Amino acid sequence: MKLLVTGGAGFIGSNFIRLILGESDWEVVNLDKLTYAGNLENLADVKDNPRYSFVRGDIADAKLVDETFKQHKFNAAINFAAESHVDRSIQDASPFISTNIAGTQVLLDAARRYGLHKFVQVSTDEVYGSLNMDDSAFTEESPLAPNSPYSASKTSADLLCRAYFKTYGLPVTVTRCSNNFGPYQFPEKLIPLVITNAIEDKPIPVYGDGMNVRDWIHVLDHCRGLKLAIEKGVPGEIYNIGVSVKKKTPSI
Repeated sequence: MKLLVTGGAGFIGSNFIRLILGESDWEVVNLDKLTYAGNLENLADVKDNPRYSFVRGDIADAKLVDETFKQHKFNAAINFAAESHVDRSIQDASPFISTNIAGTQVLLDAARRYGLHKFVQVSTDEVYGSLNMDDSAFTEESPLAPNSPYSASKTSADLLCRAYFKTYGLPVTVTRCSNNFGPYQFPEKLIPLVITNAIEDKPIPVYGDGMNVRDWIHVLDHCRGLKLAIEKGVPGEIYNIGVSVKKKTPSI
């Protein structure tokens, strides 16, 4: 297996690469633009692994993506590359449209041209919108109802993946996960933000009325689910990944 991982220098992507190199014999090529959220220090411990290589670039750069596919002859690809912070998307949606939608389209076209056996799109449960306290959990059949420019851009990418499967027969699988936590998470995200603010004796942010509920999964559990999606995921299917917490408690 020769696997393209896009956005592999970010939080979830770097944990995924480390898992793959440690638990398989797959070769991994990491394509990452190295924006503010991408950091090669996240992968310092595997940079000399002979089964790992890095390419710096933007998934929306069609020429670079084509050259990368041509050079490496991938069997499969998994797309982590995304602008992913809701607050940033509210301030300026443009980068989210470029990376999350146009970038995904560039990758799907390359996957078609070079005959990939599997393309996994890493999405988010935010494409489903919000739940009330007494609502049942989202399922793969829940309607799409994004509430931010970020989640709208991810929804658009998911629909592109569906269209490429339906129109071209491209073997695309989409995964949608709940909130992740764990090592190498960028400090603007909720859990590291709360921890660092508390350490520095700064105010802890409260969103809305403080009664929002979130489902949290450790990043390595998510990554194991993604590995299964590559190995056994059915083309055209969507897989929700979460922890199914029974008791709902308010979160900060």
